Amino acid sequence: MYPAAMLTEARKRTIPVRIGNVTVGGGAPIVVQSMTNTDTADVESTTSQVAALARADSELVRITVDRAEAAAAVPYIRERLDLLGVETPLVGDFHYNGHTLLAGHPACAEALAKYRINPGNVGFKDKRDKQFAEIVEIALKHGKAVRIGVNWGSLDQDLLTRLMDENARQPEPKGAREVMHEAIVQSALLSADRAIELGLAPDRIILSAKVSAVQDLIAVYSMLAARSELALHLGLTEAGMGSKGIVASSAALGVLLQQGIGDTIRISLTPEPGGDRTLEVKVAQELLQSMGFRSFVPLVAACPGCGRTTSTTFQELARDIQDFIREEMPEWKRRYPGVETLTVAVMGCIVNGPGESKHADIGISLPGTGEAPAAPVFIDGQKATTLRGPGAADEFKQMVRDYIERRYGQGALGRTAAAE
Repeated sequence: MYPAAMLTEARKRTIPVRIGNVTVGGGAPIVVQSMTNTDTADVESTTSQVAALARADSELVRITVDRAEAAAAVPYIRERLDLLGVETPLVGDFHYNGHTLLAGHPACAEALAKYRINPGNVGFKDKRDKQFAEIVEIALKHGKAVRIGVNWGSLDQDLLTRLMDENARQPEPKGAREVMHEAIVQSALLSADRAIELGLAPDRIILSAKVSAVQDLIAVYSMLAARSELALHLGLTEAGMGSKGIVASSAALGVLLQQGIGDTIRISLTPEPGGDRTLEVKVAQELLQSMGFRSFVPLVAACPGCGRTTSTTFQELARDIQDFIREEMPEWKRRYPGVETLTVAVMGCIVNGPGESKHADIGISLPGTGEAPAAPVFIDGQKATTLRGPGAADEFKQMVRDYIERRYGQGALGRTAAAE
């Protein structure tokens, strides 16, 4: 059995949670989520960003609800999204005053599909249990799910201090880092136990325990998964910007996912100024697809280039094909069920080009330095034609379109049904 299939079996141990039209856990496909960085009180900009994230296939989108103006805006954001045909569930991110905002704005409480509570920021001292209970009671009233999201930057200091003191009295004390790991895990589990005591069913609870160092994240989630069957949200918090954030998140989440840990993920990238917020969605999708857990878009295999490929033709074509696929996917997904499993190869010389192209559903092997100006195209492992001249790139893109229509179009579905 393919490893990803075995790991899906392992994930069936977690309790499934229904969030709007999305199921998290219980062996369901690993869910990709993201978060807006707009002011939620700005209905227009927040609606626009949620819609963009949804078009990029973010299956859950979290929005900040930090003050009364933001809470009042949430139902209008939901209404506008519905008018646009965007069904993606909204998750409300609450800290400090969530109990007040949810109680004072029942339309907000109803419009959200899930509430995110941070045990370290829900209240302090005597108020903590009361304010936590108030949020859980509102979730019960409206039939909503709750993510209990611990973050080491806002860890319950009373719990951490108690565990540190207990550790200091041990004959062989653990290191401070190990104690912190235990405090994070206990904060999540104790809060979940309290929510269940208050009447929230386990199939309404998701846990997360975010830290910003790769090895810490792996350690904490390994402990959490061993001690709970609740669904788990994975994410490396404060991952950083650009390649650093992508590499760190992929390294941490890749290890955990390969162990069968994690039911929903977010890649928390710091965007470039004015950058594309949907990048974090694309990275999450590429991680899951690269590991064989899900398929989101057709894969384009392209060689890295070397001294044999001094021409930039194959690089430009690989980029064009990748962009072409991303742009067409919303329409393709509607018209061509299964198109996300397509593989395309764009290779740059004769060394690996023909072989790689044969392994793809459709591939082209462009001429390298000193090679004859001819580009053989392979379809389903067989050479189909040879393209020549300046129009080869456009001709190949049209062949990709034609292949998709033949393989995934209505005619193809009819032929498959007749064959069966």
